[in-house]
Amino acid sequence: MAGSPHPVVARVTERVAERGAARRAAYLRRIAEAASAGPARTALGCANLAHGFAACGPAEKLQLRGATAKNIAIVSAYNDMLSAHQPLKDYPDLLKAAIRAAGGTAQFAGGVPAMCDGITQGRAGMELSLFSRDVVAMSTAIALSHDMFDGALMLGVCDKIVPGLVIGALSFGHLPTLLVPAGPMPSGLPNDEKARVRKRYAAGEIGRDELLAAESASYHSPGTCTFYGTANSNQMLMEVMGLHLPGASFVPPGTELRTALTEEAARRVLTLTTPVGEVLDERAFVNGVVALLATGGSTNHTLHLVAMAAAAGIELTWDDFDELSSVTPLLTRLYPNGSADVNHFHAAGGTAFLIGELLDAGLLHEDARTATGGTLAAYRETPVLSEAGLTWRPAPAESGDTAVLRPVRDPFEAQGGLHTVHGNLGRAVVKVSAVREEHRTIEAPARVFDSQHELQEAFAAGELDGDLVAVVRFQGPQANGMPELHKLTPPLSVLQDRGHRVALVTDGRMSGASGAVPAAIHASPEAAAGGPLARVRDGDPIRLDAGKGVLEILVPDEEFAARVPAPAPPAEPGTGRELFAAFRGAVGPAERGAGVFS
Repeated sequence: MAGSPHPVVARVTERVAERGAARRAAYLRRIAEAASAGPARTALGCANLAHGFAACGPAEKLQLRGATAKNIAIVSAYNDMLSAHQPLKDYPDLLKAAIRAAGGTAQFAGGVPAMCDGITQGRAGMELSLFSRDVVAMSTAIALSHDMFDGALMLGVCDKIVPGLVIGALSFGHLPTLLVPAGPMPSGLPNDEKARVRKRYAAGEIGRDELLAAESASYHSPGTCTFYGTANSNQMLMEVMGLHLPGASFVPPGTELRTALTEEAARRVLTLTTPVGEVLDERAFVNGVVALLATGGSTNHTLHLVAMAAAAGIELTWDDFDELSSVTPLLTRLYPNGSADVNHFHAAGGTAFLIGELLDAGLLHEDARTATGGTLAAYRETPVLSEAGLTWRPAPAESGDTAVLRPVRDPFEAQGGLHTVHGNLGRAVVKVSAVREEHRTIEAPARVFDSQHELQEAFAAGELDGDLVAVVRFQGPQANGMPELHKLTPPLSVLQDRGHRVALVTDGRMSGASGAVPAAIHASPEAAAGGPLARVRDGDPIRLDAGKGVLEILVPDEEFAARVPAPAPPAEPGTGRELFAAFRGAVGPAERGAGVFS
């Protein structure tokens, strides 16, 4: 059974609380004042309220006139182009029916945009990707701004969508709120085979038809992509942070259990009294960081967790990630850190086994509040359907597959899957869980590129030979919105497979799909903001040591400081990018979440 928190977990949590005490107190006062006013719709003028329920049926209008029945907002990222969100189509009607049967009412309050990084990789649209998180947050706030609601259900799955929904919900932090997931698609082409085909294509050994056939066999049906990228890291985090029902994250769409969990979320939100702004306290965010580290999750969450915490009046830093990583064991091997996917993880024991292990080791705060109305202890159990309906039972005592999921006593590695590095090139994040030990340290000459396309062209032309550190700069949030640079993984992996020592240093993102090549990403300060990457030149020796936390250029300090920084390329218009100029001007640094609100 869980006992006292691990000393490092306790120390980091206390430091986070002290660091942001004044801001957190102001936030809690604000949401307490909003809550004390009672159901806001009861204070609306008659014309306002009439507008608010004009489209409702007679019974709903009668309920909405008073303050006794709760009215729940439904905010959804549904669209039928993206596989992860397509299953959400029928959720509003399902949720409304369950809420109605439980004595409440619900209204579809608004939709939020949902874009897919898998579609926009290497395209101009990727420069809108990170900013879409803040657009989702603002869209969520607009949906909730009508003051008609006593609680909220948020429907979303993928990369920026879930953090955006959470940030928006926290702006109405006085409302009890649950997130309702959709679940992963069935496993398709094995991930190691997919990676092999991608590298063969990058090397020119196969053509587009063969590559497309492999990709189509990987991403093949409704549901979330099954690799452990940002989308599935989102699901795991929302469960560990108490915003999902226990065990809800990785139940497949279109199943009876998935439907039962969705209906239970509708009933549960009517009974909740703890507002989301109180659920997401310092303990919840530390729990989220620990779970991210223990699973080798997406590097995007070194941005998103910081930004979500800021929306709750909490200051989370990369130093907190680093210190927690030193005591958090790596308990999973999921693609791209291994060959298994989230369906294998779920079958091996899933979140219930993982949470139980971390609780017993004192690495999670068991007393953190959750969407169950209780504490994280309830998340040791996994949902099942029986003759009595939806129930929960204890997680298996042992992992069903130790090649995928391990206990704390026998981890894959003693430390977490993310490290921070720093030096005279700034600070950056390295996902080490997918990188072999012998590749985590490199000293090699720089090859400098101002875009990922320049690197791809150099590779295609045969110009990249020998050991190198690829520096891809002017990819930060101020420069161009901080796109993900997945297209670099195949060519750099090919070079590494040829026996070259290779690494990537960039102020852009790689996210949950970071692979076997060591990549120091989110470099801060970014080149466009005067960061040191703007002064790096071809041939400069660079040292990256992910184990010791070192990122440095081996050039005399005076010489390096005297260099004139390279100018940032002008922002490209088109594909909607010109609409986000104000965001690029207002965005904060990666270390502070790369957001426009803080």
